[in-house]
Amino acid sequence: MKILIADDSLVVRKRLAGLLTEWGHEVVETKDGEETWKVLCGEVVPPIAILDWVMPEPDGVELCQRIRETPAIKKTYVLMLTGMSNPEDIVKGLNAGANDFIVKPFNEPELQARVNVGVRMVELQAELTNRVTELERAMAEITELRGILPICAYCKSVRDDQNYWQTVEQYIGSHADVKFSHGVCPKCLESVVKPELAKLERQMKQRRPPM
Repeated sequence: MKILIADDSLVVRKRLAGLLTEWGHEVVETKDGEETWKVLCGEVVPPIAILDWVMPEPDGVELCQRIRETPAIKKTYVLMLTGMSNPEDIVKGLNAGANDFIVKPFNEPELQARVNVGVRMVELQAELTNRVTELERAMAEITELRGILPICAYCKSVRDDQNYWQTVEQYIGSHADVKFSHGVCPKCLESVVKPELAKLERQMKQRRPPM
């Protein structure tokens, strides 16, 4: 997964980048708030951002606030990197919109665990978005099948919005994810199929030459 690392310390950035790359992630590095914001406003935004609390303006807290106020990127999972661990600072960061904290100096197992939580959250969010999209598509298809549907009284063809006549199978197949398999209902079996078979059998007997 693509992860943004924003820290003005080259040593910290390289250590983080090395670990994240080792764990299979793609890394984007920035050294200050201005450069970080340009990346966040770009075409391809990393879904996870590790932001240093203290760096050249805007700092991590302000960046986090901007992220939450910007609809296009407000779902970014933000890990705040800080040397401050007192409750007041943590509350301030959480109120700014941070999802989690990594306290300096960090240890590798804790960092990996917190990043993995972020990855799972991003994946669940993407899955939920896909489900909502599928549901909206299904509801749109159902809506298309509502209302008055012109149908021929003789051949039972259906007229669409473009005044084009087509079979019921073709119409429903083009407006919903439905495929037809043809059969014969009991009523038609007794009233249509069996009489036709009996008629055909009589015709066959009449055509047989006399013995």
